[in-house]
Amino acid sequence: MQLRYNFRAYPDASQRCALARAFGCARVVWNDCLRDRKQAHAAGLPYVTSAELSRLRITQAKRTGERAWLADVSAVVLQQSLRDLDTAYKNFFDSIKGKRQGRKVGPPRYKSKKDTRQSIRLNTNAFCLKGDGTVYVAKVGDLKVVWSRRLPAAPTSLTITQDRCGRYFLSFVVDTEPDILPETEAESGIDLGLSAFAVLSDGRKIDSPRFLRRAEKKLRRLQRELSRKARGSKNRARARIKVARQHARVADRRRDWHHKASTQIIRDNQAVYVEDLAVSGLGRTRLAKSVHDAGWTAFVGMLEYKAARHGRTFARVDRAFPSSQVCSACGFRDGSKPLHVRQWTCRACGTVHDRDHNAARNVLFEGRRLVAAGRAETSNACGAPVRRAPVPAQRGEAGSPRKGRTTQAGIPGLQTREHVKLTG
Repeated sequence: MQLRYNFRAYPDASQRCALARAFGCARVVWNDCLRDRKQAHAAGLPYVTSAELSRLRITQAKRTGERAWLADVSAVVLQQSLRDLDTAYKNFFDSIKGKRQGRKVGPPRYKSKKDTRQSIRLNTNAFCLKGDGTVYVAKVGDLKVVWSRRLPAAPTSLTITQDRCGRYFLSFVVDTEPDILPETEAESGIDLGLSAFAVLSDGRKIDSPRFLRRAEKKLRRLQRELSRKARGSKNRARARIKVARQHARVADRRRDWHHKASTQIIRDNQAVYVEDLAVSGLGRTRLAKSVHDAGWTAFVGMLEYKAARHGRTFARVDRAFPSSQVCSACGFRDGSKPLHVRQWTCRACGTVHDRDHNAARNVLFEGRRLVAAGRAETSNACGAPVRRAPVPAQRGEAGSPRKGRTTQAGIPGLQTREHVKLTG
């Protein structure tokens, strides 16, 4: 399986200029190739192949005065930009043909230098890890990197990104073997919410940290200062970066907390079952800010890929399942209840239920039923994974290797760290 590891990079002034050129050249190649394909489609001409675009927009363009500066960056950057465009078109075609699961994917769009995220992608021909802890990038130089953990294997590709507040990150894709954890008998159903971030079927509650709500006071002050600055001025640019940095801190804290909580749940349980919530729909209600602050989608995605990595069972319970209406003791369906009803008594057996705990228990029972019916991924008696979907490289991977495991050499002086804490 593939995992993605992100590390903070600190390029110097000349390296920042070189990276800015690389971002710009990759963006120009993307836009030129996209324009050619759109014009061919509008004119009723055949789909322009990648080989033709590579010849016209990279090889021949370097020999013209208008695009001669494309030669200032590595050719790998330009070729990878074209391959990324091919991938975007493939995802779009697969989506409209029904071959791609999930939400519909739109056609590729033009990129702008004002986008919140600038990136380039490199293969092993254009970068290498050096013994002194730096990363050499072709036509950029040796980048200083802060290594928070060792890479478990040699990376197969590298993505360099610059976010809205000017930070640089190196994202390595690594092919690794699954890290199977010792089996345990515990299983857990999870009910996600807002008052408590998650309630487990064993009664434990994970309190919601509400990172955005806690940072709102400072964000309001920074945004007021930004609104007072004249458009186009340097003071406004500095104020914008301050706002972006505060939002980045909130996102980083939330992501780190999600990783710690999801890792702890996966290690403690052999099977994890979660209700498939309609987050996009809830994000359009009056609870939108709290829903987005909770980050349920990112948390469930972490549970899913970590379960596949560690040999655990993971299943999603359909959102139409009435987890809050059914008595988990006797199975009687007691009807829908408004959100302000947090406790209720079953009319059939008289059991007093906590709304969230009862829902988590029902999610556990329904998840077990789905697994027994073969409608969810699980493991057979020999421990081999059955019906397990391929796991893509996760962009936000932040898991550290477990204690006692060997790690990749080549980045000297690093110690593995492991700290996972479940609140509540």
